[in-house]
Amino acid sequence: MKIVLSGIRSTGHLHLGNYFGALKNFTQLQHQAKCYFFIADLHSLTTHPKSEEFHSNVKIILSEYLACGLDPEKSSLYVQSSVPEVSELYVLLNMLSYKGELERTASFKDKVRLNPNNVNAGLLTYPVLMAADILVHRANWVPVGKDQEQHLEITRLLARRFNKLYDVDVFPEPEAYNFGNNLVKIPGLDGSGKMGKSEGNGIYLIDDQKTITKKVMRAVTDSGPTTPGSPMSPEITNLFTLLSVVSEPQVVSYFREQYDKCTIRYGDLKKQLAADICKHTLPIRARIEEIFNDNAYLKYVIEKGTSEARASAEATMKLVREAVGFKLF
Repeated sequence: MKIVLSGIRSTGHLHLGNYFGALKNFTQLQHQAKCYFFIADLHSLTTHPKSEEFHSNVKIILSEYLACGLDPEKSSLYVQSSVPEVSELYVLLNMLSYKGELERTASFKDKVRLNPNNVNAGLLTYPVLMAADILVHRANWVPVGKDQEQHLEITRLLARRFNKLYDVDVFPEPEAYNFGNNLVKIPGLDGSGKMGKSEGNGIYLIDDQKTITKKVMRAVTDSGPTTPGSPMSPEITNLFTLLSVVSEPQVVSYFREQYDKCTIRYGDLKKQLAADICKHTLPIRARIEEIFNDNAYLKYVIEKGTSEARASAEATMKLVREAVGFKLF
């Protein structure tokens, strides 16, 4: 079984959504299947086409991957742009992708709404590049968040379309891997939905205790419940969702009871949430700093992972080129 992680762009630090949404589980998964984890620097160009800190961002993400427990002896870690077969497959899959179906993706609509002055072709074909990331390894399973389900469906569609057009069986149709549960979506602190870099509503694994506490205490709330058992607003639901991820069950039960009795103090809830987040992230932060300064180790990890990823991708592209009809004279 092959599994590919997609979607960690090299435009900043990993946040709680990345960690609890998938990475925490990968430390176990990498012992059960062949896993490919990559840093999506090509994807980041859709919104950050010019970056003076491009290499530094890649190094940061790699350090955070390793600090979270990914083992280069068990998995292949690489940088997306270092595997040119991804770009080649991206071009070929674009020939099988249609403007109308790409314009209907929720992520494209959101990006257009947020960045109306930067609606580039790469933004439109973002799901096609994601499909290339997955199909270049002929992955069977793909860990994706709730917001990426539609992209995975496009990947499956392109796999079927390629196989049917060329009458081959090159690509399997990858399935969503959700660790036996529903696909995870970690909310942000602003009450607007998922936690993410673009939204600016995240808590990052590199944040120190003071920063985490400050962010959590600023989280959006409401005026509080007025009648026992009243429904929660989206903002308060987000806080309880985060609490259920990082805190002990009895802590969650205590604050739910306080909410139901209309005696809850949001300040106390936020202080508890910040403290419990720190229990998870501060040890990771210490490991990130240690790994980031070990250039020899990082070089070893990326060279080993790139070699393994290219071997897999080259085997796939040999089949793809034969199917399309490309031949050497």
